[in-house]
Amino acid sequence: MIKEFCAENFTNIPTAIRKGAGRIELCDNLAVGGTTPSTGVIEEVVTYAGEKSIPVMTIIRPRGGDFVYNDIELKIMHTDLIEAKKIGTDGVVFGCLTADNWLDEEALELLIETAEGLQITFHMAFDQLSKENQFKAIDWLVEHNVDRILTHGGPADTAIEENFDHLKDLIDYAANRIILLPGGGISDQNLDTVVKALSVNEVHGTKIVG
Repeated sequence: MIKEFCAENFTNIPTAIRKGAGRIELCDNLAVGGTTPSTGVIEEVVTYAGEKSIPVMTIIRPRGGDFVYNDIELKIMHTDLIEAKKIGTDGVVFGCLTADNWLDEEALELLIETAEGLQITFHMAFDQLSKENQFKAIDWLVEHNVDRILTHGGPADTAIEENFDHLKDLIDYAANRIILLPGGGISDQNLDTVVKALSVNEVHGTKIVG
């Protein structure tokens, strides 16, 4: 069981690892859902976690708000990804959509190519897609060698338990071609319920280890 701890900066990471976090998703500014952390933070976290053999997934997101990015924002993401890779992050987390609510294939292909050799997670931008498009997106992301999809299975203001049926459908459809990583509202309190209901072996959250 991999408990992926979503960390806003370095501060809580030593405690989280001590309490059983098996992977770190590193962000800044969780109040807007997470943005790219500074190179200094990435460097310290990668060094510390690396000594404990804990992989670090760095979010590449230039701002809060939607996931439709212009050319300047994509250039920023591309540069940030290159820097995170140089520092030694084990993986990156990103997601880009079009204005008509599909994957921004061109942007994603650029970032995926740049991230070669790293683990790639497509983040909760996935939850903005229509349910029909989510199944098509799984196929596209599988074809482009993305490792996992972070999803709440429904709107952010719903309890994850309300989304179990849809999450099961997504997991069944993925059929072990890609990892579906449930997140959003999972804590050490309801972790066992989530794992049992969905038969997953990776879970994500800010309170995943208490």
